Amino acid sequence: MFNIVLVNPQIPPNTGNIGRVCVNTNSRLHLIKPLGFDIDEKAVKRAGLDYWDKLDLVVWESLEDFINANEKDIKRFFFATTKSKKPYFKANFNVGDFLIFGSETKGLPIDFMKINWQNAITIPMCENGRSLNLAVSVGIVLYEAIKQNFDNFCKV
Repeated sequence: MFNIVLVNPQIPPNTGNIGRVCVNTNSRLHLIKPLGFDIDEKAVKRAGLDYWDKLDLVVWESLEDFINANEKDIKRFFFATTKSKKPYFKANFNVGDFLIFGSETKGLPIDFMKINWQNAITIPMCENGRSLNLAVSVGIVLYEAIKQNFDNFCKV
């Protein structure tokens, strides 16, 4: 199992789609408040379809609460950001890792990423774009982590 962490997500369908991916990969979804929507909104549930009730979901009141509760795992935090030069496929992922993504509008706070900057990763893009959709980004990084750990996929 992997941990997908969304820090202050803003767009309900993205979170719904990510929840659906989490169910299909036995991943836990962590949502860190403030959220840009109510997780009971129809848009979230519609995007998650009939998967939402099967979702392993943890909602955190703040980034500080999340960090404090998972302090022992900080070395296994991976930060998806456009500010890194390290491609996601050069990271060494292990089952149980935390794959952390920022909001659609602001990304991740730089001070947060500095707690383990060596695990800041990026998805390479050509010069015409500045970012990818959040749900697409989660899928790209998560499935690389699964590829690297395929023998343990769905076992934990």
